[in-house]
Amino acid sequence: MRAVVQRVSQASVSTADGIVGEIARGLVVLVGIADGDDTADIEYIASKIRELRVFPDENGKMNRSLAEAGGQLLVVSQFTLMGDVRRGRRPAFDGAAPPDRARITFDALLDRLRAAGPVETGVFQAHMDVALNNDGPVTVLLDSRRTF
Repeated sequence: MRAVVQRVSQASVSTADGIVGEIARGLVVLVGIADGDDTADIEYIASKIRELRVFPDENGKMNRSLAEAGGQLLVVSQFTLMGDVRRGRRPAFDGAAPPDRARITFDALLDRLRAAGPVETGVFQAHMDVALNNDGPVTVLLDSRRTF
């Protein structure tokens, strides 16, 4: 499982039907599900998201987690994070989980994150527009298989 985590001052995700998820200050997390991701991958990514210390403390040092900063969470599925472009220029998605399994895993990640607080989200497998103001900018890459 891969995730791109961005600290934001505000963000929203829309489909053709309008805004489906929206947050103020917090984190936007784009998530790609790999073939074979399981409970350990879910736990790893969920704990990293909730415990990342990327919000400033009283001294301006990145030392507070999402909960400590009172931030909100917007999580969006993005299978293109599993794209492999090491050979050629067109991404290969052989490492991505098939949609039916990816949905189950993504929903399990959302359940795990929601156990600690509210989570806004997009629509699985929909074409979405994600709008955000990256605060900092602060962007962190996560990979449950620790490939980077």
